[in-house]
Amino acid sequence: MSQQAPLESEYALEIYPRRGLNIVRGEGARLWSDDGEEYIDCAAGVGVANIGHSNPAVTDALTRQAQTLLVCPGIFHNDRRGELMKKLIERAPAGLNKVFLCNSGTESVEAAIKFGRRTTGRAGLVTAMRGFHGRTLGALSATFKYRDAFEPLLPGNSFVPLNNIEKLDAAIDDDTCAVLLEVVQGEGGVRPAEAEYLHAARRLCTERGALLIIDEVQTGFCRTGRFFACEHFDLAPDMMCLAKGIAGGVPMGAVLCGDSVSAGVGVHGTTFGGNPLACAAACATIDYMVEHDLSKRAENLGAEFSQQFPLDQLPSVRELRQIGLMIGIELKSKATPVLHALLDEGVIALPAGPTVVRLLPPLTIEEADLVRVIDALKKVL
Repeated sequence: MSQQAPLESEYALEIYPRRGLNIVRGEGARLWSDDGEEYIDCAAGVGVANIGHSNPAVTDALTRQAQTLLVCPGIFHNDRRGELMKKLIERAPAGLNKVFLCNSGTESVEAAIKFGRRTTGRAGLVTAMRGFHGRTLGALSATFKYRDAFEPLLPGNSFVPLNNIEKLDAAIDDDTCAVLLEVVQGEGGVRPAEAEYLHAARRLCTERGALLIIDEVQTGFCRTGRFFACEHFDLAPDMMCLAKGIAGGVPMGAVLCGDSVSAGVGVHGTTFGGNPLACAAACATIDYMVEHDLSKRAENLGAEFSQQFPLDQLPSVRELRQIGLMIGIELKSKATPVLHALLDEGVIALPAGPTVVRLLPPLTIEEADLVRVIDALKKVL
């Protein structure tokens, strides 16, 4: 680990629990610190670097676009923005046909909440316990954790247990503008929703005039073995929130909307959202994912991980939850000591709650590196 205090430590408002590394370079599924140490990255920028760090397809697209046009406000059309919107709709679940581009996952959730209120004339949101949808005040209002210090938040929100259809049914009423759910809860411990629960949410929203918003910020862009996790369940939401892996590491978010959603001129806006530079990166990222069939690769490598992970030999592990290359290892004790021990073994991983180790490696990770990760987990567990 770095022996010299990074420059950032002198100036940054400290809101992150630092791990003592000064990361200066990345390539594929590898990261390097300023002292030359190499790490296998199973965090991927918290699920951002799905096509690996410094992927040439993205760096080339960025270079070309930077020499052409960097910014273009939404009051004008732009060819690169239109190209990206077309690509997103071509890959989206049936019924989604319009796009709003922004800069992050929390911005996409904020926009979806506003569109939901505008469309229905209602204010209430129903979301799931353990769900995470962002940290700005509107998105935080729909998030189960991190709320207490920031009350009062948006009124009218209710939380129901994931996969409990009875409680979901009771929560959706005449003031519900939308039900907002993750297909797999990422920050909440890599907990998948059940097909019956998601289909019940779709049915109840349709019956009661509410919208179904699916948050695919972490699960989208091939992470779970499908381009979007909705595809596992043939689910058709009214809106879908996207970000993280969309642009190969360049900040971007999006909301995909169906015909049931209305907005209107001036209802919402963004200065940087949909700028040509980010759009060029996103177009290159999506093309790379399709060309290299990263959905199938994530599915195959995820299956290999679950087969090779020696769950029966690790009494400290309570459960393995895995879909594609979205992996949660629930421990019988705190995860933090394990994360630090993995770092000593050259593996970067994430928490997902106090007792869950979360792995979100680039979908381009080599099979040999995945085996090294399993070996490191066996050693520290």
